Amino acid sequence: MNKILYLIFVGVIACSQPTKTISDIDLQGHRGARGLWPENSIPGFVNVLELGVHTLEMDLAVTADSQLLVSHEPYFSSEICVDPSGKEIAEASQLKNRIYSMTYDQIRAFDCGSKPHPRFPTQEKFPIFKPLLSEVIDTIESIISTKELDTIRYNIEIKSSVPSDNLFHPEPAAFSDIVYNFIDGRLDWNRVTIQSFDFRVLQYFRQVYPEVQLVLLIENELPWRTNIDSLGFTPEIYSCDYMLLSGDIIKDLQIEGMAVIPWTVNEREDMDQLLKWGVDGLITDYPDRTK
Repeated sequence: MNKILYLIFVGVIACSQPTKTISDIDLQGHRGARGLWPENSIPGFVNVLELGVHTLEMDLAVTADSQLLVSHEPYFSSEICVDPSGKEIAEASQLKNRIYSMTYDQIRAFDCGSKPHPRFPTQEKFPIFKPLLSEVIDTIESIISTKELDTIRYNIEIKSSVPSDNLFHPEPAAFSDIVYNFIDGRLDWNRVTIQSFDFRVLQYFRQVYPEVQLVLLIENELPWRTNIDSLGFTPEIYSCDYMLLSGDIIKDLQIEGMAVIPWTVNEREDMDQLLKWGVDGLITDYPDRTK
């Protein structure tokens, strides 16, 4: 088949593909559906199970006593937390509250659920502390077993960067080893993906733990092939800001063998457009908006 006929064939096939529906894709609750409940909280992860979510998306930090904490920032954000005395945390000083310098007993004293969230006004509010990954998994797996629910997947982000190595988190190899050793034997790796913006984390996992499914997180505006070339291998999933995608880009990524699961898609209009383009999943703060 010559090139022109091939392109016509691909175009016809693409045009003939029906629009996907939510049931066809991997619906992920971002940070435990933070549009509805305090982010990365056990109540959020539990409640989101009833909304048809297939995957729980969450972030990890490491405590001073080497425990894995579910937290987007490696510190206590002034936007969502108050200090142990109930006082506001000044934005200028929030980086002083480093999770990597605190034990879990100290961390539990911070309330990260009662403060009104400026960007999520309908978020339920109640006192809550940042949970350990072990607490989240134990709770979710117990509910799945007790209620005989379908198994859920976990999309776990390792948050690290070169400037914050050994200050806000361990170096990538050590951080990755802690995560792998915790999950291995506790969950089937077919139910887990490891995601990161830090190419070093993904490169280490591919070299040392090649059986793990990896997600490349992207927020830059570079061509997708440039990002893949910089990574050095093709990950299972390409996960970028949804505004960086088009129908053609999605098809190109899928032809290269990657699933496309963008973040953070909160408006129904954007969800519908991405479904028409054929995405493989959506990460959203509002999984209830897919109904």
